[in-house]
Amino acid sequence: MAKKPEGEEVLRALASNRKARFEYEILDELEFGIALTGTEVKSLRQGQCSLAEAYAYFRGGELYLMNATIPEYRQGNVHNHAPTRERKLLAHRRELAAWDKRVKERGVTIVPLTLYFKGSRVKLKLGLAKGKKQYDKRETQRERTDKREIERAMSSRPQRR
Repeated sequence: MAKKPEGEEVLRALASNRKARFEYEILDELEFGIALTGTEVKSLRQGQCSLAEAYAYFRGGELYLMNATIPEYRQGNVHNHAPTRERKLLAHRRELAAWDKRVKERGVTIVPLTLYFKGSRVKLKLGLAKGKKQYDKRETQRERTDKREIERAMSSRPQRR
């Protein structure tokens, strides 16, 4: 079995919220740990989860993730977890205080972007976001279309030698 180079972390994405980058302008990103039960981790190792309806909120100076769907572990028993339970997010107190202050501004919210394994631990990348207006969304879509057309034109061009 090949060894990985020293100091290099292995990231294995489990779920990403692609719609969040379209719906929101991401102002800041931060990596959080997440408090999970054993059956949740086993279910994640099988590659099952969804961040589509998930959101994060502050309560008592602590950050919680709500509506992230991690299905029940198939081989679990009566102590299996609830699929959309509230999960505590772990970060340094200073980082949480700074984000709490920014969330209290009008129109700023916290959206989950990616859930992944970093080594053997489950991490969640959250984004501090501000909602886009309809014309901003159209502009983003136009940029994507233009970029795709340019790539297509460049790849079909004959190569000069």
